[in-house]
Amino acid sequence: MQMTAQQFDALLPDTVELLSDEPEMESSLHYTQLALLVSCLEWFWRDRQQFFIGANLTIYYSRQQLKNRDFRGPDFFLVKGTEQRPRTSWVVWNEEGRYPNLIIELLSNSTATVDRGLKKQLYQDRFRTLEYFWFSPETLEFAGFHLNADLVYAPIEPSPDGWLWSQELGLYLGIWHGQLRYFEQNGERVLTLPEAMAVQMTASEQVAQQAEADRQRAEAAERELQRLQAELRQLRGQ
Repeated sequence: MQMTAQQFDALLPDTVELLSDEPEMESSLHYTQLALLVSCLEWFWRDRQQFFIGANLTIYYSRQQLKNRDFRGPDFFLVKGTEQRPRTSWVVWNEEGRYPNLIIELLSNSTATVDRGLKKQLYQDRFRTLEYFWFSPETLEFAGFHLNADLVYAPIEPSPDGWLWSQELGLYLGIWHGQLRYFEQNGERVLTLPEAMAVQMTASEQVAQQAEADRQRAEAAERELQRLQAELRQLRGQ
């Protein structure tokens, strides 16, 4: 017996509450790298409102995908121009048809072939995601692509430092001490909150040290002045 479209739709889960169905990160290296990408950008964009960052979160993009349980969740994705609120998954048809502006996949032995092939094709042809990057925390393999005028992914040319420019982020992505980091156009590394606090603390300590050095020099100068004045009074007394 055939089901009507309405009957089939009634059998589907409530798409507002769809949960993510992604496996755990491959290793602690992958987890640390993902957490770094998320926390660093959230801190750098702390004054912005209209964006959402997904971390190891399933993207639901068709009812047929739900039926087939063909779930595809990028390790990291960015959607711009949307409400910044918690989500249990990204359901395209509940998000005004929005797909990610940018995707980053973290390569591993078990996912690299799919990330370089099937997923790249999906992000190009179905998602029309403007920029796609992949990075291996283990081998440091790094590549990036942008959707060109023919709607085909073209490699992003690296800078002299080997960084790749992201138009969507307005930042470079590049490898620093074995991790994928963000860099501003002037070459400054985008800091995490702990790094920014450490820099501020170091700067405060340097100011305090300078102030203490200035105080000690002033006291030494005052003592020398008092000594000279005492000698001068002694000479006058003679």
